[in-house]
Amino acid sequence: MFLFGNRVKKNQELEELVAKINSNVSNNYKDAAQEYLKKYEARFQELSDEGSINERQRAYYDSLLADFREQMKGFYHKDQKPYWT
Repeated sequence: MFLFGNRVKKNQELEELVAKINSNVSNNYKDAAQEYLKKYEARFQELSDEGSINERQRAYYDSLLADFREQMKGFYHKDQKPYWT
């Protein structure tokens, strides 16, 4: 049985940033992915400070932020080893 109360209402602005991060990560655009992660983190903090998102949304987007941070450790072009060496 589907319970409507268990779903988190999503914030459109943060969802767009999440989509851009995922798109850039999947296409191996490392610099763009890192840039959008910074934008996501800053906007998430602003919305949290303003009280524009509720507690469930804050927990959901905070867990996404933690996942992105973990996923993008070392996700830079400077850390990439050239294949010819």
